[in-house]
Amino acid sequence: MATAISRDELYEKLERHDAFFLFEVLPRMYWRKHHLPTARSLPLEELSTISTLVPDKRAEIVVYCWNFT
Repeated sequence: MATAISRDELYEKLERHDAFFLFEVLPRMYWRKHHLPTARSLPLEELSTISTLVPDKRAEIVVYCWNFT
């Protein structure tokens, strides 16, 4: 089940060092310049490979795409 979280909620999760997988779906060139702490690069066109990167189906996954809002 997918649930949206706010940037503030994500910030709080990072500050608490919660256990979760964080992926940014930005093109790699943007991820290399600016990415969130602990975020792994997973460009949108590779999103379908996420199950190989997180084999535990119970794991919490956050997929982030930067925007101006």
